[in-house]
Amino acid sequence: MSSELKAQVSEQEWQTRVDLAACYRAVAMYGWDDLIFTHISARVPGPEHHFLINPYGMMFDEVTASSLVKVDLHGNKVMESEYDINPAGFTIHSAVHEARDDAKCVMHLHTTEGVALSVLEEGLQAYSQQSLFPLASLSYHAYEGVALNPDEKARLVRDLGDTQFMILRNHGLLTCADNIADAFLFMFIFQRACEIQLKAQATGQKLIPIHSAILQGIRAQASEVTKQAGGSLAWPGIKRRVARRFPGFDE
Repeated sequence: MSSELKAQVSEQEWQTRVDLAACYRAVAMYGWDDLIFTHISARVPGPEHHFLINPYGMMFDEVTASSLVKVDLHGNKVMESEYDINPAGFTIHSAVHEARDDAKCVMHLHTTEGVALSVLEEGLQAYSQQSLFPLASLSYHAYEGVALNPDEKARLVRDLGDTQFMILRNHGLLTCADNIADAFLFMFIFQRACEIQLKAQATGQKLIPIHSAILQGIRAQASEVTKQAGGSLAWPGIKRRVARRFPGFDE
């Protein structure tokens, strides 16, 4: 199947498929998956507004380049596939892809720490260096139930604005970026910031926040801060690690 599909798509699309499959398996490798739920989507290079998303029912460590489903913004398959997609997952991802041309990759997870932090009224706080990256470009979206209502798309897009990190209240985390490597790195930093905050708060001791002047300086340079995150530098190593743990993602 992989050789047949590879011959049918452009070299750029195949590379996107390989990177996206690696991203799914990296999520599984770090223990951030939630069975078959949550999604990572990537825009297919080219003039058509098509994107790739995981086949619903396949575990993250099983996703391959050839099994990813290509759909349009209405959720219609634009290439034959034996798999379906998750309607709820499509609602969130299609909204972001449609509204944000710079959001080539959208990553949404239900990690334990991410959901736990999303429940906290105060949200993410400037308690660690890791927290400064998401805080430089962070938004929140109120919980509206399982994301099946198309009307929610407008509100989600409004709340997201031009940010690259979002906390979906009572639900989880979302990152978006111009490429898969950066979207993954943003999520790695986001997740780590949540873990650090929850561990620190669990001690019950008084916490030392980062000075507000430092945080405001980071926010003023939000675009530069996220650009310098270095996803492309870390990505080749992440893919090598994935290949050792879950070989075959590029098939």
